[in-house]
Amino acid sequence: MRSSKYFLITIILFSAFNLYAEKPFKYIETGVDPDSWAVIPAGEFYAGQHQSIENIDYDFEIMITDVTNEQFANYLNEALEKRTIYAKNDTVWGYHPGDPFDAYLHEWEIPAGDYPHVPLNNPGLRLDYNNGKFSAKAGYENHPMVEVSWFGAKAYADFYGYRLPTELEWEKAARGIGTNDYPWGNTVERNQANFLSSHNLFTKMFGDVVKTTPVGFYNGKSYNGYQTIEGISPYGLYDIVGNVYQWMGDDYPKVHYRYMRGGSYQSYEYSLRVWPRNSAGPEYTSMAVGFRCARDMSTELLKN
Repeated sequence: MRSSKYFLITIILFSAFNLYAEKPFKYIETGVDPDSWAVIPAGEFYAGQHQSIENIDYDFEIMITDVTNEQFANYLNEALEKRTIYAKNDTVWGYHPGDPFDAYLHEWEIPAGDYPHVPLNNPGLRLDYNNGKFSAKAGYENHPMVEVSWFGAKAYADFYGYRLPTELEWEKAARGIGTNDYPWGNTVERNQANFLSSHNLFTKMFGDVVKTTPVGFYNGKSYNGYQTIEGISPYGLYDIVGNVYQWMGDDYPKVHYRYMRGGSYQSYEYSLRVWPRNSAGPEYTSMAVGFRCARDMSTELLKN
């Protein structure tokens, strides 16, 4: 009798596990176009916690969302064809021309050479690589690209004639010309961005492995009864805080670290404010780190 009871319990648990394991991940359309850019006008703005006045004396554009898995997969296929990158030993590699080296304290030298862009065997990666072609995993097409190093993010930007934003560019794009702590005000609600206290809906629906939300998810829409609050910057940028950290383009003297802004799904509220920063070596990758690009104003816009 006891054996039969344990056997029945085992069958029930096994069936429940399989039901959960086979549950497909659903693509969620947000209506936000990741190919769109926002214009950030030249001028003064308040930067940092103590609101020093800074000035950017040129207009520039910045992506309204983070680069998505689908965008990055398309880039990888184009770059492979043009041989600006290559896949070897479960990693995507590419050339970097090196950084100025000051031999300062714990600074590491980064000479010219090939560096890792994307580790293909990391479980957090949402890309498939089959028969020499990359594609986004089903359902993750419009989630932010993660597990990408600074070298990989910069290579993407360089490939299309873009750049990674500087910290000052990013902060103006996030805050505008006001003095708010967050892009939209001085508080953040759980359903306004993807951060630790928001209790990610996707984790509840699809399991703990799903950390990110689709770009532009927090846009004021309701998804199957889950009502979001619009979480955008004064210039219309989505996920400028929360979801994933974003690599910055600054290469400061006497350090080899690269900086990130915006906080992520792992962050508490205070890290989503517009001035905190994080840092890591340029080879670092994580499920919580992605990027977006900036660029000079297009010729067409300058004419208008």
